[in-house]
Amino acid sequence: MQEWHYTGLGGKAETASEEALHDLVRAGSVSPQTLLWRPGMAGWAPAGEVFPQLFSTGTPPPLPPMHVAPPHPQRRCHEVDYEIFGDDLQLVEVELDPGETVVAEAGAMNYMEDGIVFETKMGDGSSPNEGIMGKLLNVGKRMLTGESIFMTHFTNTGARKRRVAFAAPYPGKIVPVDMSQLTGEILCQKDSFLCAAKGTQISIAFQRRLGAGLFGGEGFILQRLSGDGLAFLHAGGTVIRRELRGEVLRVDTGCIVAFEAGVQYDIERAGNLKSMIFGGEGLFLATLRGHGTVWLQSLPFSRLADRIFRAAPQTNVGGASVDEGSILGGLGNLFDGN
Repeated sequence: MQEWHYTGLGGKAETASEEALHDLVRAGSVSPQTLLWRPGMAGWAPAGEVFPQLFSTGTPPPLPPMHVAPPHPQRRCHEVDYEIFGDDLQLVEVELDPGETVVAEAGAMNYMEDGIVFETKMGDGSSPNEGIMGKLLNVGKRMLTGESIFMTHFTNTGARKRRVAFAAPYPGKIVPVDMSQLTGEILCQKDSFLCAAKGTQISIAFQRRLGAGLFGGEGFILQRLSGDGLAFLHAGGTVIRRELRGEVLRVDTGCIVAFEAGVQYDIERAGNLKSMIFGGEGLFLATLRGHGTVWLQSLPFSRLADRIFRAAPQTNVGGASVDEGSILGGLGNLFDGN
């Protein structure tokens, strides 16, 4: 391999092979201004002109694009954890971080740990800057639903996580609804709401269809829940969740617990005249159609109360018990002194 002559330190001529000269360039001992010569050249020449490829840095490749996660939209509701206990007479235990609040119907609380304080307010607290007229309007709406005009706010004022529990008012199931996984709004029967994370807006919705309001089993007024947090509903018996994908679901009146705002609610006749009179299903059926989630209950509280009333001993005008036709009922009255 032919050797190269180059000017070293102090201008002293040095000799190196071409491979060694490349190593000197990488080590920084030979710069683009260092003079090189070898036999056959007319004279000394700068190394940058002789070996331009050794000193060409080129344009550096562009940096890979930095992956920036899309910003999470700011949540409107507090993020709470929960645990449901029981089978048919359930309660939900809500775990609150310091500063978190859960809003509940008046009288729904079962127990709470030390560090949680409660305050009764007019409204759900979803609009803290709302004026007095807005609050009075919301109070009037709640009066239409038959609920208390006040709601109770439970806040964890301690430095650790604390729990507060809310009990179901009658046999049935407590249904947790994550509003962030839905369209952000559901309509439910007016007595099904139990509690929700603060920030959930609790208002009313009017049933615009006359037939659905009269015969649908839910009345003209429904409760509207909107937000992006957890809400808890209560329903009688067993609760079934159904996902509608454009089909029609016919339901016994009074068995609807809640449905998303995109589901259309109406009524239709329960078959022909003979079926309506002798079928035992009533004159009308509720119909749900569209796309969205629907929650149904197997035993509405009105039906449960009606069965209890029918089974309870009846009294005549004078206050004496009316027996149900059993001889045991008469024997029982003898021992009771009646």
